[in-house]
Amino acid sequence: MPLVCVCSPKGGVGKTTMAANLAYTLARGGSKVLAIDFDVQNALRLHFGVPLSDGRGFVAKSASSPDWSQSILTTGGNIFVMPYGDVTEEQRVEFEDNLSRDPNFLARGLHTVLNYPGLVIVADFSPGPGPALKAMTDLADLHLVVMLADTASLSLLPQIENEKMIGSALNQRSGHYFVLNQSDSRRNISRDVTAFMQQRLGDRLLGVVNRDESVAEANASQQSIFDFSPVSAAAFDIEIVGKRIAALLNIKVGDGEMQAPLRSR
Repeated sequence: MPLVCVCSPKGGVGKTTMAANLAYTLARGGSKVLAIDFDVQNALRLHFGVPLSDGRGFVAKSASSPDWSQSILTTGGNIFVMPYGDVTEEQRVEFEDNLSRDPNFLARGLHTVLNYPGLVIVADFSPGPGPALKAMTDLADLHLVVMLADTASLSLLPQIENEKMIGSALNQRSGHYFVLNQSDSRRNISRDVTAFMQQRLGDRLLGVVNRDESVAEANASQQSIFDFSPVSAAAFDIEIVGKRIAALLNIKVGDGEMQAPLRSR
């Protein structure tokens, strides 16, 4: 059960889009993939065709439900999604308090999916530090930190390198890696930041995703970049990131078969 956490030190970097397309590229390799949304914006579901009006999710009932897999939605193919859901402010606060106070709260809620044979999990988190990201530290196999090819992201790199994002190492297993998003070689700053990140991070940089208008257009149509524009530069770049993650976590290319169907509603 490989579990990949997609996070970022700041918002507006395309983190959720990256998480969704990473799930798509891993599913294209034959794996059953579950995308889990820990971001209160509840936007991950939209990338998989779940209607905006569908407010279902796991957070609202997380305290009373011992098995959060009851909230999994089927999206077709090899991909399933567990949305954050529409919540009140009180429900959000209760969820975050439980994550902070109870070290086993997350593991209990995810027990079914964490022990499902052959399932790959991609989890999306709110920007910056947060109780969900901190609670996932001991469970995740790899953290993927999404950053832009700009000076704002560059200024936050020491926060990650010095383990200040959550007050400790992001990941206790395979470690954390980076992807640089929306790199634009036509702009001097973007080109310079990309070159600096490549030199500074070395093998920790799993890929550079070129700025591509097809990504925004795919989002608007609730499709993956691979379905919307399979020959686009972004599709090629994201697929490389997915293959490198699969190699790091020894995710075997399969046929999508599992021992039993995923529980979904």
